[in-house]
Amino acid sequence: MRGLVAAAVLAWVPAIVSAQASDAQPSQPGIEDNSFLIEEAYNQDPGIIQEIQEFIWNWRTGSWTYSFTNEWPVCGIKNQLSYTLQVARVQREDGTKTSGFGDLALNYRYQLIGDGEADVAMAPRLSLLVPSGSFRRELGTGSVGLQTLIPISVRLGSHFVTHGNVGLTWIPRAKDPEGDKADLLVPLVGGSMIWLTRPTFNLLCELLWQRIETVTGQGNHDSASVFTVNPGGRYAWNFESGLQIVAGASTPIFFRNGRASPSLLLYLSFEHPW
Repeated sequence: MRGLVAAAVLAWVPAIVSAQASDAQPSQPGIEDNSFLIEEAYNQDPGIIQEIQEFIWNWRTGSWTYSFTNEWPVCGIKNQLSYTLQVARVQREDGTKTSGFGDLALNYRYQLIGDGEADVAMAPRLSLLVPSGSFRRELGTGSVGLQTLIPISVRLGSHFVTHGNVGLTWIPRAKDPEGDKADLLVPLVGGSMIWLTRPTFNLLCELLWQRIETVTGQGNHDSASVFTVNPGGRYAWNFESGLQIVAGASTPIFFRNGRASPSLLLYLSFEHPW
């Protein structure tokens, strides 16, 4: 496990050296995207929308997940609506693989403290989870659920920003492929450190803990702790039209039951006036 973590960190050493050796760049709009696995506490500015895409591929199993999120400000920066669609390919317990749409998330965020320019920001989120994925094919939970998340962002001088998340997902009467039902409660705690090497280039490292629960029979569930280490980087292109394109990549390693599962994460977002 230690070797995998070291390899993931060392993979980003050339990028760090390159960023430090680069000549100073003219001032450009900085990146205020979400991190990859950790949510930042900045709502969209008025008149600006964002489309976010993420692709996570598990090297060991060949399973993957693609998500698309569309964020819209509502009457200023205080309120934000968004939705998240998922498509996945999963390896089932019997070893077979299946793919299709996952569950849909409808999200509301309130900018409680600060904004993208503040030293401290907080933007709690409440999400309705719609069971659009097939529970029989292990692509969804088969039940409506609720998720709450509290993201906090803190600027640490001019070169570092840190983000923290505390969240809880509640899915009553979730179903397994046989149709057995049980209530699931999934907590998470995570944080990230962003190194603002340049306004348009960031290095980051994220840490995330979740207790994953799955239905194992009528009224019964199993739980397992999953710890994730995710080093990565992202780069932005700014256009005169106001469009900012951010591309990123990282190498998340998921630790579950003492076993490491290395993966690849690709990120792409478009932020622009509407």
